Amino acid sequence: MLDKRLFYINGKWVAPAVARDHAVIDPATEESCATISLGGQADTDAAVAAAKDAFDDWAATPPAERLALVERLLAIYESRLDEMGRAISLEMGAPIDMARRSQATSGSWHIRNFITAFKHVEWIRPLGPHTPNDRIALEPIGVVGLITPWNWPMNQVTLKVTPALLAGCTMVLKPSEEAPLSSMLFAEMLHEAGVPKGVFNLVNGDGAGVGTQLSAHRDVNMISFTGSTRAGKAISRTAAETLKRVTLELGGKGANLVFADADPMAVRRGVQHMFENSGQSCNAPSRMLVERPIYDQAVEIARQVAEETRVASPREHGGHIGPVINRRQWDQIQGYIQKGIDEGARLVAGGPGLPEGMNKGFYVRPTVFADVKPGMTIEREEIFGPVLAMMPFDTEDQAVRIANDTPYGLTNYVQSGDGARRNRLARRLRSGMVEMNGKSRSAGAPFGGIKASGRAREGGVWGIEEFLESKAISGWDPDRG
Repeated sequence: MLDKRLFYINGKWVAPAVARDHAVIDPATEESCATISLGGQADTDAAVAAAKDAFDDWAATPPAERLALVERLLAIYESRLDEMGRAISLEMGAPIDMARRSQATSGSWHIRNFITAFKHVEWIRPLGPHTPNDRIALEPIGVVGLITPWNWPMNQVTLKVTPALLAGCTMVLKPSEEAPLSSMLFAEMLHEAGVPKGVFNLVNGDGAGVGTQLSAHRDVNMISFTGSTRAGKAISRTAAETLKRVTLELGGKGANLVFADADPMAVRRGVQHMFENSGQSCNAPSRMLVERPIYDQAVEIARQVAEETRVASPREHGGHIGPVINRRQWDQIQGYIQKGIDEGARLVAGGPGLPEGMNKGFYVRPTVFADVKPGMTIEREEIFGPVLAMMPFDTEDQAVRIANDTPYGLTNYVQSGDGARRNRLARRLRSGMVEMNGKSRSAGAPFGGIKASGRAREGGVWGIEEFLESKAISGWDPDRG
C-alpha cells in the first residue's frame, strides 16, 4: 500500500500540521491502495501564504519564462505518461488501456493546446483606433484555489493548473480525496520542471475541510471548481463573503438527438459514448431522443451494444469498462435503476446488481431504459453511471423542447445528414457545447456549460482568460512601448 501522507507546500513535501489519515480505496477490490492525509486549516493557511508570498514575483515574470516552464512540464509529463496511466487506473478504476490512451493523454493534450493558445494572448492591446492613448492590459487575478474531481482527474487538473501558471497566478490545488494519486504525481512533475517555490501548492482534503477553507479564505482571489452542482452552490455561497471570482464546471444531462437520416453508426456510437468511463462523465449523452420511424431499431441496437459491453477489472487489457468510483456512487446508481423500473420505464438491458460472475468491486451492469417519459427521475437527474434513457420524438420542435427542458446545459448532441437542420439545432439547443455527427470539439475550443452546469469556459484562450483581470489604462505613451 502506498504512503502518500505529505503535502506539497512552498516547494517542498511537508507533513500535515495534524495527522489525519484517509484511505484511498481501489474501486476494483474495495480495499485500500494508499493512505493520504486530509489537511486542516493550518495546512490550508500555509499553502495560501506560500502562494501569496510568491505571487508578485511570478506575476512579474516575462510571459516567455512562464511558457518555458509549461513546455518543460509537457516534456516531463509525456515521458511519464505510462506512470500517470497506472496511477489513474488504480485510484478511480479506469481500465488500464483506457487510462493510458484517454485519461492520461487528456493531460498532455490540454497542456499542449494551452501552449498554442498562449501565443495568441495579447497582454497589452489598444482599446481601438479612436483612442490612441488608451490600452487594455490583462493581468493575473492573484492566488487561486483549484478544486478538482475524481472522474477525469488529469483532464481537470491540467485544465486549471496550466492556464493559471501561464496567466501568472499562484495556486493551491485540492484534488479529490477519492483520486489524489495522479495529482501528487503531477506535483512531482511540476517540481522537476522547476516551478518556483510557492507558485504551485497541493493540499489533500475533503470538500467540507480544505475545499471550504479555500473558498472562504480572504487571501484567495479566485476559486475554480469542477464537480457536482450541489457542491458548486455551496462553494458559491461561501466564496460570496470575500467577493472572490468563482468559476464552476458542474453536472450535465446531455440529450443526443438522433434523426431518421442519421448515419448508420449514430446509435451505436451514442451508446458507446454513454458507457465510456463507466458513465462517469459530466458531458455524457445520457438521454437519447430518437425520431419515431427508427426508434424500435435504435432500441434494439442499444440493447445489443449494452450486452456487448464487457465489464471487467481495470487491470485487464481491452476495451471493457471498469467499476464506478466508490460504494456511495454504486448505491446511488442502483437506486436510480430501481427508480426507472418503479416509474414504468422499459428495462431493455442491464438492471440492478453486480454483473454476472462478480462478487466484489463497484461494478455496474451497462443499463438501457426505453420508453422513458419526460419528467421521470432517470430523465431529469444526473445518474453518473452507465445508464442510458431512450425516448421517441415526432418533430424537431418536440425534440428541442424535451432536450432543453432540464436544469442542466453542458453538452447536447445531434445526429442528422441534413446540414441545415444541424445548424438550426446547434443554435436552438440550450447548452454550452453542441457536438454533431460524432465530431468532437477541436483543440482550442472552450469546455463549459450554462444553467446548473456552471458557466466556466476551460480550454483555449478562454481558459487562460478565466484567470486574468482586464485593466483599462488612459494616457498611455505609445512611443514608450
